[in-house]
Amino acid sequence: MSRVVPLAAGPGRLADLLAARSEANARFFAAEAERLARLCHLMAERFARDGQLIAFGRSPAARSDARHVAVEFVHPVIVGKRALPAVGLAGEGGPLAAQVELLARPDDIAMAFGADEDGGERAEAIAVARRRGCLTIAFATAGAEWEFLPPVGDADIAQELVETLYHVLWELVHVFFEHRGLLRGRTERRVHDAGASSFLYPFLDEREDQLEPVLQDVRRSVLAKAAEIEELRAQTLTDNAEVLRAAADALRAGFDRGGKLLALGNGGSATDAMDVVADFHRAGRPAIDLTEDPAILTAIANDIGIDAIFSRQVIAHGGPADALIALSTSGNSANVIAALAEARRRGLVTVAMVGYDGGRVAAEGLADHVVVTRSEHIPRIQEAQAGAYHTLRALVG
Repeated sequence: MSRVVPLAAGPGRLADLLAARSEANARFFAAEAERLARLCHLMAERFARDGQLIAFGRSPAARSDARHVAVEFVHPVIVGKRALPAVGLAGEGGPLAAQVELLARPDDIAMAFGADEDGGERAEAIAVARRRGCLTIAFATAGAEWEFLPPVGDADIAQELVETLYHVLWELVHVFFEHRGLLRGRTERRVHDAGASSFLYPFLDEREDQLEPVLQDVRRSVLAKAAEIEELRAQTLTDNAEVLRAAADALRAGFDRGGKLLALGNGGSATDAMDVVADFHRAGRPAIDLTEDPAILTAIANDIGIDAIFSRQVIAHGGPADALIALSTSGNSANVIAALAEARRRGLVTVAMVGYDGGRVAAEGLADHVVVTRSEHIPRIQEAQAGAYHTLRALVG
């Protein structure tokens, strides 16, 4: 029997979802910009002393965030930003506190994700990290030195705010490496002026400066990034309103026929696919994360090639009542395109969320429903896409 979905896909429903996000985003970052700037400085000091970021979370959504922040620090996608050591820990490795006990060192940074359902374990892991001398950060009450509590009761919106926050930390912690003399325990090392190329190679021009002016520059950058995502989220949900409503109708019809949802993406988008599946499971909808199993991914990549890592799984799992959601910041990833093509051959409903101008996915109409986030800034694209897939799930019911 079909579910009743109140206010499922009307324009008023979308407007309400967007307004709630905009209000929470503006309020949260206005309140926290100063603290975030100072935290960036403290994190840079830890990294400069060879510390690592240890992110952890128990619940499916928290695990996706822990893995997301780790991949951003280890694999920076912005030219000129150095790779910084980070690891994401989740429940499959055992109790979180035990894992932190094994890995944490005094100069490390511990970052805890999760909500009330795993609060006790989160607090225990934070306590272990504090005893080890780590700088501790959390996004719910956990006994961390730095806690950022989103001012909203909606779990989806809270998670979107936290994603923007840790992207901002990742982007702006690098500012302080350009001012090496401001990092406690390090001495200034003046080198030649990088001139016009300094934006590409900022570490060629490390210089000392006064801390407070730099902190205020970083604070203003936090506010600018918060304003940028607010505008981009509005563009994504407004320009793609009809696409989201149509996609929600198609997914709901498939679920009502006994179908399931498959989700995929690369890198940070892979962790967003984890979150998509967690969200649909929480709503009682069957879903499979095609990025989940490293044995399957590495077997296919090794034996066939990276372009087939998702399409082979679509062959294994996809049926005519099913749907596929693909997340890509570029819209050009070969393995995403191959999976969409295979899904179409098998009769699946296909939904793609893409950035930039939509890439090949949008230009060639490679998915039934294409949501385009019009930006070239990868962190902001991913943040806006989180708002889009959370909204999609809300519309499906």
